[in-house]
Amino acid sequence: MSYVRTTTLASALAALVALSPAWAMKPITIIDQGVFAAGGSVIAAKEAFDPYHPKAEGQTLHGDHALIHYQIPQNPRTYPLVFLHGFGQHTRTWDTTPDGRDGFRNIFLGDGYPVYLVNQPRRADAGRATVSHTINATPDEQFWFGQFRMGLWPKFYEGSAFPQDEASLDQFFRQITPDTAPFDLAVNAKAIEAAFDKMGAGVFVTHSQGCSVGWEVGMHSDKIKALVAYEPGMGFPFPEGEAPQEIANSGFFGANKPYLVSQEDFAQLTRYPIVIYYGDFIPKEATDNPYQDFWHAAVQMAHAFADCINRHGGDAQVVELPDLGIKGNSHFLFAEKNNEQVAQVLQDWLHEHHLDERDAQ
Repeated sequence: MSYVRTTTLASALAALVALSPAWAMKPITIIDQGVFAAGGSVIAAKEAFDPYHPKAEGQTLHGDHALIHYQIPQNPRTYPLVFLHGFGQHTRTWDTTPDGRDGFRNIFLGDGYPVYLVNQPRRADAGRATVSHTINATPDEQFWFGQFRMGLWPKFYEGSAFPQDEASLDQFFRQITPDTAPFDLAVNAKAIEAAFDKMGAGVFVTHSQGCSVGWEVGMHSDKIKALVAYEPGMGFPFPEGEAPQEIANSGFFGANKPYLVSQEDFAQLTRYPIVIYYGDFIPKEATDNPYQDFWHAAVQMAHAFADCINRHGGDAQVVELPDLGIKGNSHFLFAEKNNEQVAQVLQDWLHEHHLDERDAQ
Protein backbone atom coordinates (compact mmCIF):
# COMPACT_ATOMS: atom_id res chain seq x y z
CA MET A 1 0.00 0.00 0.00
CA SER A 2 1.29 3.48 -0.83
CA TYR A 3 0.55 6.71 0.92
CA VAL A 4 0.49 10.27 -0.52
CA ARG A 5 1.45 13.06 1.86
CA THR A 6 -0.50 16.24 1.17
CA THR A 7 0.70 19.69 2.18
CA THR A 8 -1.49 22.76 2.30
CA LEU A 9 -0.43 25.91 0.52
CA ALA A 10 -0.19 27.73 3.83
CA SER A 11 2.16 25.17 5.34
CA ALA A 12 4.27 25.12 2.17
CA LEU A 13 4.65 28.89 2.33
CA ALA A 14 5.52 28.70 6.01
CA ALA A 15 8.22 26.14 5.24
CA LEU A 16 9.60 28.32 2.46
CA VAL A 17 9.76 31.34 4.74
CA ALA A 18 11.53 29.26 7.40
CA LEU A 19 14.25 28.34 4.90
CA SER A 20 14.63 31.90 3.57
CA PRO A 21 17.25 34.35 4.84
CA ALA A 22 16.12 36.59 7.69
CA TRP A 23 16.02 39.61 5.40
CA ALA A 24 13.81 38.01 2.71
CA MET A 25 10.51 39.71 1.92
CA LYS A 26 7.27 38.32 3.31
CA PRO A 27 5.21 36.34 0.78
CA ILE A 28 2.76 38.43 -1.23
CA THR A 29 0.09 37.49 -3.73
CA ILE A 30 0.69 38.60 -7.31
CA ILE A 31 -2.54 38.82 -9.30
CA ASP A 32 -0.94 39.68 -12.63
CA GLN A 33 2.52 39.85 -14.15
CA GLY A 34 4.00 39.97 -17.58
CA VAL A 35 6.17 41.79 -20.08
CA PHE A 36 5.44 43.92 -23.12
CA ALA A 37 7.17 46.16 -25.64
CA ALA A 38 6.06 49.73 -26.31
CA GLY A 39 6.90 52.31 -28.92
CA GLY A 40 9.77 51.89 -31.32
CA SER A 41 9.99 51.96 -35.08
CA VAL A 42 10.30 49.60 -38.04
CA ILE A 43 12.73 49.56 -40.94
CA ALA A 44 10.52 48.58 -43.87
CA ALA A 45 11.47 46.12 -46.58
CA LYS A 46 12.70 47.75 -49.76
CA GLU A 47 11.71 44.89 -52.05
CA ALA A 48 9.70 41.65 -52.04
CA PHE A 49 11.06 38.91 -49.78
CA ASP A 50 12.34 35.77 -51.47
CA PRO A 51 12.43 32.99 -48.84
CA TYR A 52 14.86 30.98 -50.99
CA HIS A 53 17.26 33.91 -51.37
CA PRO A 54 16.84 35.96 -48.14
CA LYS A 55 18.40 39.39 -48.40
CA ALA A 56 18.28 42.31 -45.97
CA GLU A 57 16.60 44.49 -48.60
CA GLY A 58 13.55 42.23 -48.54
CA GLN A 59 13.13 42.12 -44.77
CA THR A 60 12.00 44.28 -41.85
CA LEU A 61 13.59 45.22 -38.55
CA HIS A 62 11.64 46.21 -35.42
CA GLY A 63 13.64 48.20 -32.88
CA ASP A 64 13.99 51.25 -30.62
CA HIS A 65 11.18 50.10 -28.32
CA ALA A 66 11.08 50.02 -24.54
CA LEU A 67 10.54 46.68 -22.82
CA ILE A 68 8.57 46.62 -19.58
CA HIS A 69 8.30 43.89 -16.93
CA TYR A 70 5.39 44.33 -14.50
CA GLN A 71 3.85 42.78 -11.40
CA ILE A 72 0.60 43.73 -9.70
CA PRO A 73 -0.02 42.66 -6.10
CA GLN A 74 -3.32 41.76 -4.53
CA ASN A 75 -5.37 44.78 -3.37
CA PRO A 76 -3.06 47.18 -5.21
CA ARG A 77 -2.67 50.87 -4.66
CA THR A 78 -4.22 53.03 -7.36
CA TYR A 79 -1.09 54.38 -9.00
CA PRO A 80 1.75 52.10 -10.07
CA LEU A 81 5.41 53.00 -9.71
CA VAL A 82 7.21 52.98 -13.06
CA PHE A 83 10.97 52.61 -12.61
CA LEU A 84 13.56 53.66 -15.21
CA HIS A 85 17.29 52.96 -14.84
CA GLY A 86 20.27 55.20 -15.54
CA PHE A 87 23.35 55.08 -17.78
CA GLY A 88 24.98 51.67 -18.19
CA GLN A 89 22.19 50.01 -16.21
CA HIS A 90 18.97 48.11 -16.82
CA THR A 91 16.10 46.81 -14.71
CA ARG A 92 18.55 45.10 -12.34
CA THR A 93 19.01 48.57 -10.79
CA TRP A 94 15.65 48.16 -9.04
CA ASP A 95 15.80 44.42 -8.47
CA THR A 96 17.98 42.43 -6.07
CA THR A 97 20.73 44.51 -4.45
CA PRO A 98 24.40 43.64 -5.04
CA ASP A 99 24.52 41.90 -1.64
CA GLY A 100 21.39 39.87 -2.37
CA ARG A 101 18.68 41.77 -0.49
CA ASP A 102 15.37 43.05 -1.79
CA GLY A 103 15.61 46.05 -4.08
CA PHE A 104 12.94 48.68 -4.62
CA ARG A 105 10.86 46.33 -6.77
CA ASN A 106 10.18 43.94 -3.91
CA ILE A 107 10.02 46.64 -1.24
CA PHE A 108 7.28 48.53 -3.05
CA LEU A 109 5.45 45.41 -4.20
CA GLY A 110 5.32 44.43 -0.54
CA ASP A 111 3.84 47.84 0.19
CA GLY A 112 1.03 47.27 -2.28
CA TYR A 113 2.23 49.18 -5.34
CA PRO A 114 1.99 47.76 -8.86
CA VAL A 115 5.56 47.89 -10.16
CA TYR A 116 6.68 48.38 -13.76
CA LEU A 117 10.39 48.03 -14.55
CA VAL A 118 11.45 49.67 -17.82
CA ASN A 119 14.38 48.80 -20.04
CA GLN A 120 14.93 51.92 -22.10
CA PRO A 121 15.38 51.52 -25.87
CA ARG A 122 18.74 50.18 -27.06
CA ARG A 123 19.56 48.66 -23.67
CA ALA A 124 19.46 45.13 -22.22
CA ASP A 125 16.15 43.35 -23.00
CA ALA A 126 15.22 46.26 -25.28
CA GLY A 127 18.49 46.02 -27.18
CA ARG A 128 17.17 45.78 -30.73
CA ALA A 129 17.98 49.07 -32.49
CA THR A 130 17.36 50.51 -35.94
CA VAL A 131 20.82 52.07 -36.21
CA SER A 132 24.21 50.41 -36.13
CA HIS A 133 26.69 50.71 -33.28
CA THR A 134 30.02 49.23 -32.29
CA ILE A 135 30.39 48.04 -28.70
CA ASN A 136 33.97 48.21 -27.51
CA ALA A 137 35.25 46.09 -24.64
CA THR A 138 36.98 48.98 -22.85
CA PRO A 139 37.94 48.52 -19.18
CA ASP A 140 36.30 51.34 -17.19
CA GLU A 141 35.08 50.01 -13.84
CA GLN A 142 37.45 51.98 -11.62
CA PHE A 143 36.28 55.21 -13.26
CA TRP A 144 32.64 54.40 -12.53
CA PHE A 145 33.56 53.48 -8.95
CA GLY A 146 34.64 57.10 -8.56
CA GLN A 147 31.91 58.70 -10.70
CA PHE A 148 29.21 56.86 -8.76
CA ARG A 149 30.74 58.22 -5.49
CA MET A 150 31.51 54.84 -4.03
CA GLY A 151 35.00 56.12 -3.26
CA LEU A 152 38.38 56.62 -4.88
CA TRP A 153 39.59 53.26 -6.09
CA PRO A 154 40.40 51.00 -4.37
CA LYS A 155 39.02 52.56 -1.17
CA PHE A 156 35.38 53.22 -0.36
CA TYR A 157 34.55 56.53 1.26
CA GLU A 158 34.54 56.27 5.04
CA GLY A 159 31.06 55.46 6.25
CA SER A 160 29.89 54.21 2.84
CA ALA A 161 26.58 52.33 2.90
CA PHE A 162 27.50 50.38 -0.23
CA PRO A 163 28.12 46.69 0.56
CA GLN A 164 31.89 46.41 0.45
CA ASP A 165 32.56 42.68 0.30
CA GLU A 166 34.22 41.32 -2.82
CA ALA A 167 31.18 39.32 -3.92
CA SER A 168 28.85 42.34 -3.80
CA LEU A 169 31.25 44.50 -5.80
CA ASP A 170 31.54 41.69 -8.34
CA GLN A 171 27.75 41.58 -8.64
CA PHE A 172 27.57 45.36 -9.09
CA PHE A 173 30.16 45.44 -11.87
CA ARG A 174 28.35 42.59 -13.63
CA GLN A 175 25.07 44.50 -13.77
CA ILE A 176 26.62 47.21 -15.96
CA THR A 177 25.49 46.80 -19.56
CA PRO A 178 26.28 48.72 -22.76
CA ASP A 179 24.05 50.59 -25.16
CA THR A 180 23.44 48.64 -28.35
CA ALA A 181 23.09 51.95 -30.24
CA PRO A 182 23.65 55.63 -29.35
CA PHE A 183 21.48 57.13 -26.62
CA ASP A 184 18.73 59.25 -28.16
CA LEU A 185 16.56 61.29 -25.79
CA ALA A 186 13.68 61.65 -28.25
CA VAL A 187 13.66 57.94 -29.11
CA ASN A 188 13.61 56.96 -25.45
CA ALA A 189 10.95 59.46 -24.46
CA LYS A 190 8.59 58.49 -27.28
CA ALA A 191 8.88 54.79 -26.42
CA ILE A 192 8.19 55.38 -22.75
CA GLU A 193 5.29 57.72 -23.53
CA ALA A 194 3.84 54.80 -25.51
CA ALA A 195 4.40 52.57 -22.48
CA PHE A 196 2.43 54.97 -20.27
CA ASP A 197 -0.37 54.91 -22.84
CA LYS A 198 -0.58 51.16 -22.20
CA MET A 199 -0.07 51.31 -18.43
CA GLY A 200 -2.22 54.32 -17.63
CA ALA A 201 -1.52 56.96 -15.02
CA GLY A 202 1.37 56.37 -12.64
CA VAL A 203 4.34 57.73 -10.70
CA PHE A 204 7.51 57.84 -12.81
CA VAL A 205 10.64 56.99 -10.78
CA THR A 206 13.91 57.66 -12.60
CA HIS A 207 17.62 57.42 -11.91
CA SER A 208 20.66 59.33 -13.21
CA GLN A 209 20.59 59.53 -17.03
CA GLY A 210 17.02 58.24 -16.88
CA CYS A 211 15.98 61.47 -15.15
CA SER A 212 16.52 63.42 -18.38
CA VAL A 213 14.11 60.99 -20.05
CA GLY A 214 11.73 61.55 -17.14
CA TRP A 215 11.62 65.31 -17.68
CA GLU A 216 10.98 64.78 -21.40
CA VAL A 217 8.19 62.27 -20.83
CA GLY A 218 6.78 64.51 -18.11
CA MET A 219 6.48 67.39 -20.56
CA HIS A 220 4.54 65.37 -23.15
CA SER A 221 2.54 62.63 -21.44
CA ASP A 222 -0.74 63.28 -19.63
CA LYS A 223 -0.33 60.02 -17.66
CA ILE A 224 2.30 61.29 -15.19
CA LYS A 225 0.96 61.75 -11.65
CA ALA A 226 4.35 62.56 -10.11
CA LEU A 227 8.04 62.52 -10.98
CA VAL A 228 10.64 61.06 -8.61
CA ALA A 229 14.26 61.60 -9.69
CA TYR A 230 17.17 59.86 -7.99
CA GLU A 231 20.43 61.72 -8.56
CA PRO A 232 19.98 63.47 -11.91
CA GLY A 233 23.35 64.69 -13.12
CA MET A 234 22.70 66.87 -16.17
CA GLY A 235 19.95 67.80 -18.61
CA PHE A 236 17.73 69.89 -16.34
CA PRO A 237 15.10 71.69 -18.45
CA PHE A 238 14.51 75.42 -18.14
CA PRO A 239 12.10 77.64 -20.08
CA GLU A 240 13.55 79.87 -22.75
CA GLY A 241 14.60 83.20 -21.28
CA GLU A 242 14.97 81.86 -17.72
CA ALA A 243 17.99 79.58 -17.92
CA PRO A 244 20.67 80.00 -15.24
CA GLN A 245 24.35 80.23 -16.03
CA GLU A 246 26.15 76.97 -16.73
CA ILE A 247 28.05 75.64 -13.73
CA ALA A 248 31.73 74.91 -14.26
CA ASN A 249 33.25 71.97 -12.41
CA SER A 250 36.37 69.83 -12.45
CA GLY A 251 34.50 66.66 -13.44
CA PHE A 252 35.00 64.69 -16.63
CA PHE A 253 31.78 65.72 -18.42
CA GLY A 254 32.30 69.45 -18.73
CA ALA A 255 30.16 72.29 -17.42
CA ASN A 256 26.64 71.55 -16.23
CA LYS A 257 24.46 73.34 -18.77
CA PRO A 258 20.70 74.01 -18.65
CA TYR A 259 18.54 72.33 -21.27
CA LEU A 260 16.33 74.93 -22.94
CA VAL A 261 12.68 74.09 -23.67
CA SER A 262 9.63 76.14 -24.61
CA GLN A 263 7.58 77.91 -21.97
CA GLU A 264 4.65 75.70 -22.96
CA ASP A 265 6.59 72.45 -22.47
CA PHE A 266 8.08 73.61 -19.18
CA ALA A 267 4.63 74.49 -17.85
CA GLN A 268 3.70 70.82 -18.07
CA LEU A 269 6.18 70.08 -15.28
CA THR A 270 4.09 72.21 -12.90
CA ARG A 271 1.02 69.94 -13.17
CA TYR A 272 2.19 67.34 -10.63
CA PRO A 273 4.64 67.07 -7.72
CA ILE A 274 8.35 66.49 -8.33
CA VAL A 275 10.97 65.33 -5.83
CA ILE A 276 14.72 64.95 -6.43
CA TYR A 277 16.89 62.86 -4.10
CA TYR A 278 20.66 62.91 -3.62
CA GLY A 279 22.84 60.75 -1.42
CA ASP A 280 26.03 61.43 0.50
CA PHE A 281 29.61 62.46 -0.30
CA ILE A 282 28.55 65.56 -2.23
CA PRO A 283 30.43 68.59 -0.88
CA LYS A 284 28.67 71.89 -0.25
CA GLU A 285 31.56 73.76 -1.89
CA ALA A 286 33.68 73.20 -4.98
CA THR A 287 36.40 70.56 -4.58
CA ASP A 288 39.42 69.27 -6.47
CA ASN A 289 37.95 65.75 -6.38
CA PRO A 290 36.56 65.68 -9.96
CA TYR A 291 33.94 63.05 -9.22
CA GLN A 292 32.50 64.88 -6.24
CA ASP A 293 32.76 68.27 -7.95
CA PHE A 294 30.58 66.99 -10.80
CA TRP A 295 27.88 66.14 -8.25
CA HIS A 296 28.32 69.43 -6.41
CA ALA A 297 27.45 71.20 -9.68
CA ALA A 298 24.53 68.80 -10.31
CA VAL A 299 22.95 69.57 -6.94
CA GLN A 300 23.31 73.31 -7.55
CA MET A 301 21.55 72.97 -10.91
CA ALA A 302 18.86 70.75 -9.37
CA HIS A 303 18.05 73.47 -6.81
CA ALA A 304 17.86 76.07 -9.59
CA PHE A 305 15.51 73.79 -11.53
CA ALA A 306 13.24 73.20 -8.53
CA ASP A 307 13.17 76.93 -7.77
CA CYS A 308 12.13 77.62 -11.36
CA ILE A 309 9.35 75.02 -11.19
CA ASN A 310 8.05 76.58 -7.99
CA ARG A 311 8.17 80.13 -9.42
CA HIS A 312 5.83 78.89 -12.13
CA GLY A 313 3.37 77.54 -9.58
CA GLY A 314 4.59 73.95 -9.40
CA ASP A 315 5.59 71.73 -6.51
CA ALA A 316 9.22 70.64 -6.63
CA GLN A 317 11.81 69.95 -3.95
CA VAL A 318 15.37 68.72 -3.70
CA VAL A 319 16.11 66.38 -0.80
CA GLU A 320 19.70 65.71 0.24
CA LEU A 321 19.50 62.61 2.40
CA PRO A 322 22.31 63.59 4.81
CA ASP A 323 20.12 66.56 5.80
CA LEU A 324 17.59 63.97 7.00
CA GLY A 325 20.25 62.08 8.95
CA ILE A 326 20.53 59.35 6.30
CA LYS A 327 24.23 59.05 5.52
CA GLY A 328 26.68 56.95 3.57
CA ASN A 329 24.84 56.69 0.25
CA SER A 330 26.48 56.67 -3.15
CA HIS A 331 24.85 57.27 -6.53
CA PHE A 332 23.01 53.95 -6.04
CA LEU A 333 21.28 54.94 -2.82
CA PHE A 334 18.32 52.61 -3.43
CA ALA A 335 20.55 49.51 -3.62
CA GLU A 336 22.68 49.94 -0.51
CA LYS A 337 22.59 48.55 3.00
CA ASN A 338 20.11 51.20 4.18
CA ASN A 339 17.82 50.99 1.15
CA GLU A 340 14.75 50.26 3.29
CA GLN A 341 15.35 53.57 5.07
CA VAL A 342 15.76 55.31 1.71
CA ALA A 343 12.54 53.67 0.49
CA GLN A 344 10.69 54.88 3.58
CA VAL A 345 11.53 58.48 2.66
CA LEU A 346 9.83 57.96 -0.71
CA GLN A 347 6.90 56.13 0.90
CA ASP A 348 6.37 59.09 3.23
CA TRP A 349 6.49 61.53 0.30
CA LEU A 350 3.96 59.48 -1.67
CA HIS A 351 1.68 59.47 1.36
CA GLU A 352 2.01 63.24 1.85
CA HIS A 353 0.94 63.76 -1.77
CA HIS A 354 -1.96 61.26 -1.59
CA LEU A 355 -0.31 58.97 -4.12
CA ASP A 356 -0.51 55.85 -1.95
CA GLU A 357 -4.29 55.52 -1.85
CA ARG A 358 -6.28 52.51 -2.98
CA ASP A 359 -9.45 52.58 -5.03
CA ALA A 360 -12.60 51.99 -3.00
CA GLN A 361 -13.28 48.25 -2.91
